[in-house]
Amino acid sequence: MEYMIKTEGVGRCFKTSGGDFWALKNINIEVPKGALTILKGRSGSGKTTLLNILGALDDPTEGQVFFEDTNIVKMNEAERTMLRRMQIGFVFQSVALLPMMTAFENVEYALRLTNYKGDRTARAMECLKLVGLAQRMNHMPQELSGGEQQRVAIARAIAHSPKVLFADEPTGALDTVTGLQVVKIFKELTEKEGVTVVMTTHDTGLMEIGDVVYELEDGEVVHGE
Repeated sequence: MEYMIKTEGVGRCFKTSGGDFWALKNINIEVPKGALTILKGRSGSGKTTLLNILGALDDPTEGQVFFEDTNIVKMNEAERTMLRRMQIGFVFQSVALLPMMTAFENVEYALRLTNYKGDRTARAMECLKLVGLAQRMNHMPQELSGGEQQRVAIARAIAHSPKVLFADEPTGALDTVTGLQVVKIFKELTEKEGVTVVMTTHDTGLMEIGDVVYELEDGEVVHGE
């Protein structure tokens, strides 16, 4: 299967008062195009650190990261910012919706920020329909449940048609059933929109939905399937 992102010998070291702490050690993984890849592991296993490096939010201390065929480690900050803005979407545990805007306005505003050239209204409505919120698009965030807010955040993240969607513990604040619904939306996005999705989780109940699963422990990949 063709890869979207590949790492070669990635390590990440943080300076601490107690000396060097290696949060990641010799990470060699491939994220397939158009698939759902799950990074699983307990808190502190290194999965969020790895996600930040894959998404060009952080630099590895050593090793290389290829986004398609481009080595993002060698990019300057302006190039990395453009990569994140145009080709990547992010969903975090904290949905961070703008409270004074409706669900629709939150998604449409994200399209303005990326200078989306198409019909912003139609695209925002399309994305909210994709995540099952066509009937709720005129509601304010505080009128939505936690699961609905997370779905608005997903719609916002995919609105500009990114190649990759990164989701860091997107189900962490949700109950099991709602969390499962969110992950199924990610799976549908890979099938309907061709988006490559990479998400972190420590919820073992979500693992079987992933096309590829990498398990991290103490900063190392201990299992990949």
